[in-house]
Amino acid sequence: MRIALQIEYHGGPFCGWQSQPSGCAVQDALERALAGIAAAPVSTSCAGRTDTGVHALMQVVHFDAPTIRPAQAWVRGANALLPDSIAVVGAATVPDDFHARFDAVSRTYRYVLVSDPVRPAMLSGTTGWHHERLSLEPMREALLALEGEHDFSAFRAAECQARSPVRRMYRAAVAQQGSLFTFEFRADGFLHHMIRNIIGSVVRIGRGREAPQWLGQLLEGRNRTRAAPTFSPAGLYLTEVAYAPGRAPALPGPRASMAGHLPAFVLPAAPLRGAADGAAA
Repeated sequence: MRIALQIEYHGGPFCGWQSQPSGCAVQDALERALAGIAAAPVSTSCAGRTDTGVHALMQVVHFDAPTIRPAQAWVRGANALLPDSIAVVGAATVPDDFHARFDAVSRTYRYVLVSDPVRPAMLSGTTGWHHERLSLEPMREALLALEGEHDFSAFRAAECQARSPVRRMYRAAVAQQGSLFTFEFRADGFLHHMIRNIIGSVVRIGRGREAPQWLGQLLEGRNRTRAAPTFSPAGLYLTEVAYAPGRAPALPGPRASMAGHLPAFVLPAAPLRGAADGAAA
């Protein structure tokens, strides 16, 4: 019996999603908990592998259960065995050919950044930070160049294992709430460090060091060495995984998993709106 889980986690204590020999990954902790319920080894696959320090508000995972349990038993049982920084939000039986990663049609990430001369101690590990003031409009204009199908080699990590650097970006936007900037990216897939590399370059534009057109020029040049350094993982959240009609597991969804847990600037329930003029970003 194949089971799909919706999980959320704080990425700070972990060395990313993917299992490591040291057992330090989110996948390791989850599989240990599931094995404790099943009384047998369990192997999981996820919708999107997150890096060290990156968070997930709606990660989707599937596994083949070696024993039959009610769906809620996987939720309650796993949560009793998981560390506080990981929670199973929901579980559902899915067809045997369902795959959390390959059936996904899009993934949405949000990056939350504080622009302030002093680093925000109370938000440590949950937001990115830049010490200079940033301008919203140049960053909004720059991000538009990313929408559509492109070769994203300029924002691809050297160790990326993806077969192709081409991805379709459905949405690239930013909104501002005081000193908080929230970036949203929705695409059919992402390359290793892709969003954090984009953020590094967009921040350079927000600082006034480069014109908005620079981001499009980097994209067209396909040269990673010309872009800005990789930004911190702390502010990055996987917020939603979408599936085609008829293939979506009966899971709670992003709003149910996040309600009451995080400030509104992280929530993906509504489109981002620019603070300057109220128009959709």
